[in-house]
Amino acid sequence: SYVKSVSFLCLPLHPSTISSKFADSLNDFKFQCIGDAETDDEMCIAKSLQEFAAVLQNLEDERTRMIENANDVLILPLERFRKEQISAAKDAKKKYDKETEKYCAVLEKHLSLSAKKKEAHLLEADNQVDNVRQHFYEVSLEYVFKVQEVQERKMFDFVEPLLAFLQGLFTYYHHGYELAKDFNHFKTDLTISIQNTRNRFESTRSEVESLMRKMKENPHEHKSVSQHTMEGYLYVQEKRSFVSTWVKYYCTYYRESKKVTMVLFDPKSGGKTGEEESFILKSCTRRKTDSIEKRFCFDVEAVDRPGVITMQALSEEDRRLWMEAMDGREPVGYSFLSLPAPSVAQLDVIGFNVMKKFIYAVETRGIDEQGLYRIAGVNSKIQKLLSLAMDPKTCADVELESPEWEIKTITSAIKHYLRMLPAPLMTYQYQRSFIKAAKMDNPEARVTEVHALVHRLPEKNRQMLELLVKHLANVASHHQQNLMTIANLGVVFGPTLLRPQEETVAAIMDIKFQNIVVEILIEHHERIFRDMPNSSLSNTQLKTPRRRSTDSKTPSCSERPLTLFHTPTHSHKGEKRNSVGNATAADLQHSVSSSANCNSSSSSSSSSSQGRTPRHSLTSNDGDFTGRKARALYACKAEHDSELSFIAGTIFENVHTSREPGWLEGTLDGRTGLIPENYVEFV
Repeated sequence: SYVKSVSFLCLPLHPSTISSKFADSLNDFKFQCIGDAETDDEMCIAKSLQEFAAVLQNLEDERTRMIENANDVLILPLERFRKEQISAAKDAKKKYDKETEKYCAVLEKHLSLSAKKKEAHLLEADNQVDNVRQHFYEVSLEYVFKVQEVQERKMFDFVEPLLAFLQGLFTYYHHGYELAKDFNHFKTDLTISIQNTRNRFESTRSEVESLMRKMKENPHEHKSVSQHTMEGYLYVQEKRSFVSTWVKYYCTYYRESKKVTMVLFDPKSGGKTGEEESFILKSCTRRKTDSIEKRFCFDVEAVDRPGVITMQALSEEDRRLWMEAMDGREPVGYSFLSLPAPSVAQLDVIGFNVMKKFIYAVETRGIDEQGLYRIAGVNSKIQKLLSLAMDPKTCADVELESPEWEIKTITSAIKHYLRMLPAPLMTYQYQRSFIKAAKMDNPEARVTEVHALVHRLPEKNRQMLELLVKHLANVASHHQQNLMTIANLGVVFGPTLLRPQEETVAAIMDIKFQNIVVEILIEHHERIFRDMPNSSLSNTQLKTPRRRSTDSKTPSCSERPLTLFHTPTHSHKGEKRNSVGNATAADLQHSVSSSANCNSSSSSSSSSSQGRTPRHSLTSNDGDFTGRKARALYACKAEHDSELSFIAGTIFENVHTSREPGWLEGTLDGRTGLIPENYVEFV
């Protein structure tokens, strides 16, 4: 609609009328957010439309003529975007709707086949459904990725023409110069936001295309059962008035709590509708074909409801996945779950020495080289360098000053080493927590939360992260020469340091927030790694939700406060914990020279790690809490029978250490159970 409003600019209407219509159109337009939150850059871009509208309103009384080149800089790009992108998305939608209708019809017919049919007939029907399903799968993927591409492109293909149009206004109108000066600050921020959004889009798009290819080539690998949940459509047998019917539900199974949820599927609207039903799984048993007419069936029993619930999966493979997730009886003896590939990189003495050696070479030889870390080296040279540098027998012979090793080879080796680790440097455990921190609305709360999370990382991970981030901050300080700003480094290292455990479209949507976490680390590296987190900050301030994020909920015992531990009182221990990564180029040189003997014992490093003061406020020096009382600082809802639920202010009796790390054991109202250690304080 706003494209049509822009077209009125070419008509000989009264300037005030034109401006008002255009400003109103801009004010009414809203960007749609894919995901549960927006980055600062996206929020700036969304806000830009209102800013543009205000500028146009200020010019209403002063306009004497319209811009001569509005058609070239504004209308044509928007028309081109509408024709090339939006029209393509609409065509993909039509194709998707047609294939959906076809697939549902074939599937309904297939599932209605009697099991008493001849085996050859059933096999032919299975093959037909598989072909239709595969085609529907590909069409669905293409439609989803096209919609995602259009929505992301709007962020810059829609705003950039407007920015060019406004810039032209400043040169044509009598008061343009003064207005341009007032607008200049926001324009600068917006230009940076557009560029950052474009960079993130380009990095995300390559990941999306790569994932789409993987999903097309090996669909089974991306249908594997998660260690936590299983979800999908199931037909549930419901008996009513001596007649049994099969009703389609969207079901989700949470393996840890054994909770099954079902939401009724409405075929008319094509989506989930109605209230959610749930029950606790007791058992799951495969249903034999000779005991029921339908195929792919299995029976489940619930703890909190009587009787047996018969469910029908969409295929034999789908039933196998549900059975494996629910620990069903008579499971299939094979699994498509792939084992993680063995990793050769470790956070050991050799790993630290190699990283220090590489970083020293980059900072002394090529800190000003353009495209540092963005330009990739030759893969064969990277592999050769890593194999030599990480081999205790040859590491001392590697001379990084040699012309043989280009800077791009060394920087690529650093990135490759980090990808070779068994888990990302910032760990799978805290990956979601870092993403949530980046989505917070308050910038200071983001930094505080990331600060706290960094100090919850394992000691070696934190030390390696500190070493890397201080180096990246040094690289960013030379951005005028190497063109690698903090935002550019975030794009390069975000997916490496915070890669998700599972490659899904949802995880790819969070790449831009991974980049933001790395930007925060680089920009505030001195505060984050030099100081311990401030435990006095209110939990409410730190948990401020980001705009468009999901509503907050009562924290469970597994979602412990991230900044409730206290800074160790002994300053020399804090200094010891911050020793790694504080090296300048000179310090790195000393480390490199001392690492010539790559087989040196790691006892000093181990002792430093073992000897550091625990960071939880409840952990005393002697570790003896037996028989003491404790008060709850925050409310907690138990997720297991072994845990206690309580509200803030609750007093626990006979509190003592448990065998579970990070948990205490105490008594409340005569019942003994586990309590999160950093949810309480001793009285």
